[in-house]
Amino acid sequence: MQSQPGLDEPGRSDNLIMYLQSRCKSVLKRTTCLLLGAFLAVELHHSAPAAPGKEPFDFQEVYQLLKANLAGATEAELNQAAVRGLLEQLAAKVSVVGELSKVAVEGGTNAPVTVAVFDRNYGYFRVNRLATGTAEEFHAAYTSLRSTNVLKGLVLDLRFTGGQDYGAAVAFADRFLGAAQPLVDWGEGWKQSIVKTNAITLPVAILVNRKTTGAAEALAGILRHREVGLLIGTNTAGQASMAKEFSLKSGQRLRLAIAPVKVADGKELPFTGIKPDIEVDVSAEDELTWYEDAYKVVPKPVRMTGVTTNDSIASATNRTPRRRMNEAELVRMSRDGQATDRDLPVTNALGRTFEPPVPVVNDPALARALDLLKGLAVVQQFRSL
Repeated sequence: MQSQPGLDEPGRSDNLIMYLQSRCKSVLKRTTCLLLGAFLAVELHHSAPAAPGKEPFDFQEVYQLLKANLAGATEAELNQAAVRGLLEQLAAKVSVVGELSKVAVEGGTNAPVTVAVFDRNYGYFRVNRLATGTAEEFHAAYTSLRSTNVLKGLVLDLRFTGGQDYGAAVAFADRFLGAAQPLVDWGEGWKQSIVKTNAITLPVAILVNRKTTGAAEALAGILRHREVGLLIGTNTAGQASMAKEFSLKSGQRLRLAIAPVKVADGKELPFTGIKPDIEVDVSAEDELTWYEDAYKVVPKPVRMTGVTTNDSIASATNRTPRRRMNEAELVRMSRDGQATDRDLPVTNALGRTFEPPVPVVNDPALARALDLLKGLAVVQQFRSL
């Protein structure tokens, strides 16, 4: 058997690059390896990357130049920088088995599922991480929410959700399918849904973005191709892949993407990402702001318009007693820059009590999802007459 490069051996970075190229030709392109030149320059010499329009760095040229001339850098240090830079650049498709990938933890460290309700009838489920047990957490949250609300639709938020646990994606998607159907093949054969009578049949809108990666992409692809719901947002990352592990001389193992994941009836999830049914494209900064607070007012124009008014309420809390406020007090608080409680009723000069304006969802993707679900609810209502 041909020897394979170890991650910690000096002088082996060139061999590792050749090894990766030979093992996953369908995924890696030579230009990707050239990006390592820029990484090495920044990492070891703090040089600026190539100017726009210039040819990209050539890895061999930069590596040999650094090896011959960089003061204070040993060949072992250069090798480590090269290998780690390569693994970082290709983190979605190449990983060291046993090391926690940055892509795998991108979904965050919060509870697996965050729950809210909009307009009292639309459940919102943010999947913070897709892992073993997430499907059970979702089902428990959904059951609790449905016991206290008349739900007409669900929003499933897979933005910033990652991970490589495709079994978790299968378990999650299975909650929405009542018949036995092939769902996904990530290199271990087709996994199917289970026949059941309690599958969720409500309309579903699925939020995705460029940070929807790996198993979360597979979940989005399953739900889309099985016609459970529509995708809203931007293209996913294109990082869902079948993988294979290879042993290195050092004793470590590399996990390499070798082919796209397949969903539904053999449809491949492209490495360019899954295209949404409804595109809502905003800047990464604004998207993250709205992800943290859907009501946040961003002080600059955005491309998407038509945001609707939606009321968000906690799913399992009781409201505190309300204090009455008059117009004079509201004016004073506004002048002093004090926040007013959205839930406080207001008493006008004639003694009439009225509710303050309902807060507006400014997150364009979420607003579009709620618009879609409301429209479907109206259609279903007319069909039932």
